[in-house]
Amino acid sequence: MSQSFRTAGGGQIDRARPLRFFFDGVPYEGYAGDTLASALLANGVHLVGRSYKYHRPRGILSAGSEEPNALVGLDEGAGRVTPNLRATQIPLRDGLVARSQNNWPSLSLDVGAVNDVFGRFFSAGFYYKTLMGPKAAGTKLWTKLFEPIVRQAAGLGARPTEPDPDRYAQFYAHCDVLVCGGGPAGLAAALAAGEAGRDVILCDEVAALGGSLLAEATASIDGQPALTWLAATLARLKALSNVRVMSDTQAFGYYAQNFVALSEKVAAHAAGDAGDAGVVRERLWQVRAGEVVLATGAIERPLVFPGNDRPGVMLAEAARVYLNRYGVRVGTRVVVVTAHDSAWRVALDLAGAGIAVAAIADTRGTVADALRTAAAAAGIPVMLGAAVAGTRGRRLVRSVGLSTGGAAPTWIGCDALLMCGGWTPAVHLHSQSRGTLAFDATRQMFLPDKAVQAQRSAGACAGHFALSDVLADGHAAGAAAAGTPSTRRFAVAGDAATGGGMLGPLPKPPGAKGKAFVDFQNDVKADDIALAVQEGMRSIEHVKRYTTTGMATDQGKTSNLHALAIAADAQGRAIPEVGLTTFRPPFTPVTFGAFAGANRGDLFDPVRSTPMHGWAAGQGAVFEDVGLWKRARYFPRAGEDMHAAVARECRQMRAAAGLFDASTLGKIEVVGPDAAEFLDRLYTNPVKSLAPGRCRYALMLNEAGFVMDDGIIARLAADRFHVTTTTSGAPRVLHHMEDYLQTEWPHLKVWLTSTTEQWAVVAVQGPRARDIVAPLVEGIDLANASLPHMSIREGKVCGVPARLMRVSFTGELGYEINVPSGFGRAVWEAVWAAGERHGAVAYGTEAMHVLRAEKGYFIVGQDSDGTQTPDDLGLGWAIGKAKPDFVGKRSLIRPDMLVKDRRQLVGLLTETPTVLLEEGAQITRAADPPKGTPALGHVTSSYRSEAMGRNFALAMVAGGRALLGERLYVPMPGGAIAVTVTEPVFLDPKGERLHG
Repeated sequence: MSQSFRTAGGGQIDRARPLRFFFDGVPYEGYAGDTLASALLANGVHLVGRSYKYHRPRGILSAGSEEPNALVGLDEGAGRVTPNLRATQIPLRDGLVARSQNNWPSLSLDVGAVNDVFGRFFSAGFYYKTLMGPKAAGTKLWTKLFEPIVRQAAGLGARPTEPDPDRYAQFYAHCDVLVCGGGPAGLAAALAAGEAGRDVILCDEVAALGGSLLAEATASIDGQPALTWLAATLARLKALSNVRVMSDTQAFGYYAQNFVALSEKVAAHAAGDAGDAGVVRERLWQVRAGEVVLATGAIERPLVFPGNDRPGVMLAEAARVYLNRYGVRVGTRVVVVTAHDSAWRVALDLAGAGIAVAAIADTRGTVADALRTAAAAAGIPVMLGAAVAGTRGRRLVRSVGLSTGGAAPTWIGCDALLMCGGWTPAVHLHSQSRGTLAFDATRQMFLPDKAVQAQRSAGACAGHFALSDVLADGHAAGAAAAGTPSTRRFAVAGDAATGGGMLGPLPKPPGAKGKAFVDFQNDVKADDIALAVQEGMRSIEHVKRYTTTGMATDQGKTSNLHALAIAADAQGRAIPEVGLTTFRPPFTPVTFGAFAGANRGDLFDPVRSTPMHGWAAGQGAVFEDVGLWKRARYFPRAGEDMHAAVARECRQMRAAAGLFDASTLGKIEVVGPDAAEFLDRLYTNPVKSLAPGRCRYALMLNEAGFVMDDGIIARLAADRFHVTTTTSGAPRVLHHMEDYLQTEWPHLKVWLTSTTEQWAVVAVQGPRARDIVAPLVEGIDLANASLPHMSIREGKVCGVPARLMRVSFTGELGYEINVPSGFGRAVWEAVWAAGERHGAVAYGTEAMHVLRAEKGYFIVGQDSDGTQTPDDLGLGWAIGKAKPDFVGKRSLIRPDMLVKDRRQLVGLLTETPTVLLEEGAQITRAADPPKGTPALGHVTSSYRSEAMGRNFALAMVAGGRALLGERLYVPMPGGAIAVTVTEPVFLDPKGERLHG
């Protein structure tokens, strides 16, 4: 199809670079510099989609990110399928393939349009009222019948089904001044701050900076055409080494302490190089700015009248943008309906380009004489005090009915209807920063009032619309952000007037018919808003949710103020009294990929591995994820499944020895003159009495008195402790320590350092452990008298400086060799070589769980769930009786903590030794309890014990210690399993093995 609506010349497109693209399978042609929207309009394509609920034909409404109608899907091949993109923001590239959405079987013939015929049945609250019915029957009918139909009929684009092949990046940046918006105000602000020597970031959501200047055909600045001034200003900014100019970068969220999030579309992709998988598609910038200047401009308001949604009905300024920037005529015969002076300028530009302007219909009764004189000179008929009775046409507007003075409408033929209801300052970022707004009743707009953070608004978003005022205000804001005064004025010719605008629907003249839409994307009509108020909705937030106005992907950029005005009028209240809906980020949709960055696939979480990981992998270990760590779960040999491998590892470890990689345990160095006092306050056990060279098992409680972690405290010197935590609890414990140190006890002289990654740990356990370790140790006496259980010494292992701890998590004689991580694998291999001579085995976490459970050692997060006290776990002995205080102590004496039926840790033995209980299974007193009977507790750990030759379990049972020896039941689908309650320690209850 030829570009029949392209002007003969002009615009900022490159006519020497034609581009071929496809829309719904039909080939078209455009030029480099076009957007998909401008290229479609150049080819006379106005019908681009169907509406959400009624499936009404919809066309291009705007030229920017406020576009609610022209949402398309792009298919770029290689799995790149992206729905719901605004055609107004898609740069045209050669071979681009776009498709319309929300229609079947085709855009021109959509069976869903039947909804429009029955539209009166789909009013506001339709989903809430129509499909409810009696509770049980209505719910079933909804889920089985109506919900699938509604989901199929309503919606936008289809989600991608293949993994996203693109890459995304995340960056952090700091600057003195961040300027959001690259229009005239933003450019002036960046120039003022940059030339004052401040580090400046200037960002704008589109590829070509300039904002409204890009569509200026006649205005001049400082004696230069606007576009010439723009080019010179951008060159000056880019020449400053302290200014970063970021195009295609949307400031979408403003957070605390001047933290602003930016989404940058990388230039290669914006230009169409989507096929290079090695190129980053988007970057998420997280910027902390000293000062922020918001120059986000303003959004032109539509007008609310019957039939205002037909293809060909669009915002007036958008038509000017398409004409002056892209060289596109939006129609051959145009009618302009306006409530603001700016649309008169649009009509004059169109007429000057040879487009027939059939009429300017102004809703106001009077306008400036200069406007009427200019219109008369251009031969444009003018109607004042006009109202719109409706529009005609299906896939394209064909005529509009205009009425003045309440008379019957006059129908005027047109193929484009341009509307302007004034301008709405884009105050979203100001509001997100917690700044307040003030309503200007004269101009019918909300404007920034008080700023909470170090930010200021400038230009149109602050209510300045004359180009000279916009430039001056932007320069003043940039200078103020840089801490310098500004009195700069710009000599501007061709300023636009700054009249007010209309909020709410136009008066309906006699004979007016048709739906008057407020929210184009969600098909919300003016009478839906009024109905919501009639049915009791008073809060604008309730109106919003009841009608869904402002809840589409455009977040109500063109609809919220009209909805607010209609709701206020229906309640007989002033607009500010009704309030505003919340401005939530992101301002425009941001891809999930940008938020995820590199955290996808294998990198979804950071992967942490120990220095011995490679050795374990070489031995065929099967790994599991524990927190962020990869840990060897078991080491299968030929023909072994997990159960056989774990059984062998347990037998061999109990009989001889086992090596276990304990490097993932959290390790924190606590140092300082008050280190002992600090730890004494955080842990239940006494720490100040711990002698250097000794270790103590320690419990950490939260403020509620519940166990949050456990570990070993080893005292190296009077002022230095080596503290271990659970693998997954290390960050939590360090944060807990830092919290108390910084907020509760800042006077204590203590320093905390995470050393988890600094130490590799080789745990050697079993009867032959001393025989294995002794030949490798230098400077440490391993005799029981010199190194008893729960001791630590510093010396050398395999010639490497080491901390040797005599501790055990298996109930056997055990040593934990801590060496610098860089030596971890070498030391492990040396210990392994020595261990092989004594029949040692390498064992994983699965065997470790069995071995510890045989001894009744609980695991935080498995046998506890954050609601257990030390006594519940049989660890009352770990509470320092003489300690005056520790975190959580006061909570331990709450009445609910002392009741006798609290769940307590016990052991369970099945009457049939081969029956293995399921972890998480409930425990009851009767074999077949009545329905609704509360469970006594649940199974927390369940294993096969090679040492006992049977299965066993640990459980949390109400009043468990009082039930020792009693029979309880574990109800299962195949019948209840009888169990006997026992002590939780099944093996070596006196601890003789620990002492070798």
